[in-house]
Amino acid sequence: MRERMIMVNKDWKFSTKTIHNAQGPEEGNRAISQPIIPAVAYAFDNAEEAVQVVNGEGEGTFYGRFGNPTSRTLEQKIASLEGTEDALGVSSGMAAISIALLNYLKSGDHVVVTKDVYGGTHKFLTNLGERVGIEYDFVDCNELAAIEEKIKENTKAIYIETPSNPSLTLIDIEAVSKLTKERGLPLIIDNTFMTPYLQRPTEFGADIVIHSATKYLNGHGDAIAGFVCGDKETIQHMRQNVMGDLGQPLNAWESYLILRGLKTLTLRVDQHCSNAQKVAKFLESQDQVKRVYYPGLASHPQHELAKRQMDQMGGIVSFEIKGGVEAGKQFISDLKLAMISFSLGDPETLVQHPASMTHSSIPEEELADFGIPKGLIRLSTGLEDAGDIIKDLEQALKKL
Repeated sequence: MRERMIMVNKDWKFSTKTIHNAQGPEEGNRAISQPIIPAVAYAFDNAEEAVQVVNGEGEGTFYGRFGNPTSRTLEQKIASLEGTEDALGVSSGMAAISIALLNYLKSGDHVVVTKDVYGGTHKFLTNLGERVGIEYDFVDCNELAAIEEKIKENTKAIYIETPSNPSLTLIDIEAVSKLTKERGLPLIIDNTFMTPYLQRPTEFGADIVIHSATKYLNGHGDAIAGFVCGDKETIQHMRQNVMGDLGQPLNAWESYLILRGLKTLTLRVDQHCSNAQKVAKFLESQDQVKRVYYPGLASHPQHELAKRQMDQMGGIVSFEIKGGVEAGKQFISDLKLAMISFSLGDPETLVQHPASMTHSSIPEEELADFGIPKGLIRLSTGLEDAGDIIKDLEQALKKL
């Protein structure tokens, strides 16, 4: 029941780590490809060993609801890439978000959340969070004074995402982490848009890092998963007392797909970023486009911050079409190459209208408060030729 030894070389570059960290030939059969182990039950050599593993005092897997060997390899790899002691693989990005929040919050507790947050996070807090008595405030986390103003005696955590979904607002992680450490509060960051390849929040003081591995980490649109990264003690508590109790484990097949996808992460993300930069520059030059939101553009108000805490600018471009909601809907409907979809980070270019799709849980009259113009469009640039993506955008713009 011993875990595979993590193979890590500190001198390796990130692309090498995505291939080799936590993985090597299997003992016995020497297979290079990761085995898929979907077992529910696991046997022990003796009763003492079983008790130690169940109590968290020994390494190993004892029941499928708390993990499996294939997922454990993936957890170790993700932790090594994110620079944390451990990681927890779960059944979706929303599972990762809810587990991280519920680990710190109970009835009567309060959390400060960045105002331009993923719609699923907003819905969790305003729906299930309220039902179990969790208090929250959505604030502009670029203003440290605004965070401080909302911190109360029962505040137990600060939750941010940067860049934000979908308006790509950035938050100074280091500045916020200094504040949270002064107050003795954990800082939780959703790092889905960046991946550990482009941004490692713990280097700036974050405590917990969340990923929807459904997106760039897997990168092929065929697996749903989430990760929570942090110190070993916290992750073990989440596994034993939150994830296991809620029944949100990551299955072995999805883990295998993500392990496979990770081996090309740097190649894929480099192409996503290169395409996004070209698309953003094209859109900024178009008369039919009111505004482009992309950290790689000098026009982005936090361009300098982006260069300080991000290694590249990401694969998401958001923009507003002149003419509002109806013009925006017409535009995405006229696209031929790009596909209307709720997801992102896939090889295909995907486009959606946040106000009516991913962020529909936010009341229409409150969208502006969350930094989401009604006509905003989010484009996840794929791995196609950048020229073909731009031609598709151009032909749809001409029809407006």
